[in-house]
Amino acid sequence: MDTFVKERADAPKGFFEAEAAGLRWLADAGGARIAQVIGASAGRIELERITPARPTADAAKGFGRALARTHAAGAQTFGAPPDGWDGPLYIGRREMPRVTDASWGRFYAHGRVLPYLEPALSAGHLRESEAAVVREACTVVADNTFDDDAPPARIHGDLWSGNVLFSPDGVALIDSAAHGGHAETDLAMLALFGAPHLDAILAGYQEVSPLREGWQARVPLHQLHPLAVHAAGHGRAYGVELAEAARAVLALAPCTELSYRPHSDSEV
Repeated sequence: MDTFVKERADAPKGFFEAEAAGLRWLADAGGARIAQVIGASAGRIELERITPARPTADAAKGFGRALARTHAAGAQTFGAPPDGWDGPLYIGRREMPRVTDASWGRFYAHGRVLPYLEPALSAGHLRESEAAVVREACTVVADNTFDDDAPPARIHGDLWSGNVLFSPDGVALIDSAAHGGHAETDLAMLALFGAPHLDAILAGYQEVSPLREGWQARVPLHQLHPLAVHAAGHGRAYGVELAEAARAVLALAPCTELSYRPHSDSEV
């Protein structure tokens, strides 16, 4: 088997081992194809090399079906790490808090959005007025406003288009931030970063697991996490997008008293 090695001399403790645990956990679901982990150790991971191919609608639709099956494999609770992994969690190069909760909203607000606001502020990528909007949205989310009866899904957690590899054998996934979450979060991240043939992915997904009414309107809610992570480390534009997503979340919430000031071009 042809393999691919990633190395990082300054990798924090458990960095590649966490990636390996997440990929194996996703593979155990028997749904989406996951790049096989050959081995992982401090500062190094070796994976199956995925041969690239042109993205097609057929492959995308098949991936959508498979992703639904991965999600359906479930997790112990919201925020649950991969089975058997008791080390740190990461999304990209940034640590991801180990926070679990029976409530998706509390978990999501306190474990996946709020932890990244201070780094984004310190970096100058988010303004305090914008952070206030995000905090207000998180208060609404943590109050179970958007919770439903869906059980925790086994999600990839970092499902942007760069981690969705089209190959001659269909789609394979790499570089996960796997945990127990809401299925719509993975789908929202695919939309945020422009996955090829997204309509076909969604069509395949819905053949296996129909999405709940109103899912399109909830896309900004589920994009708060990736936008917060990117605002912390990837530029001012993501801080602007994060605040806009938070405003959209507040607009979705029933009977919410909006305390933030209206957005103006002078704040960009």
